[in-house]
Amino acid sequence: MRVHLHPQRRTVEIAGRRRVAQLLQELGILPGTAMVIRGDLLLTDAEVVEDAEEVEIRAVISGGAT
Repeated sequence: MRVHLHPQRRTVEIAGRRRVAQLLQELGILPGTAMVIRGDLLLTDAEVVEDAEEVEIRAVISGGAT
């Protein structure tokens, strides 16, 4: 699978299918700190990403109003 990491502007190739939680763990990303997106769909930790698919991982940024 092809994984696009943002804001790092980096792309990595990972062989095989993985659950989103496994993918994040392998990349050293803590759950809850990133969103995994396939096309226009936000994926949950339990969903599977197939070998031939492409996903985007975006860091979650929170802020408050002042």
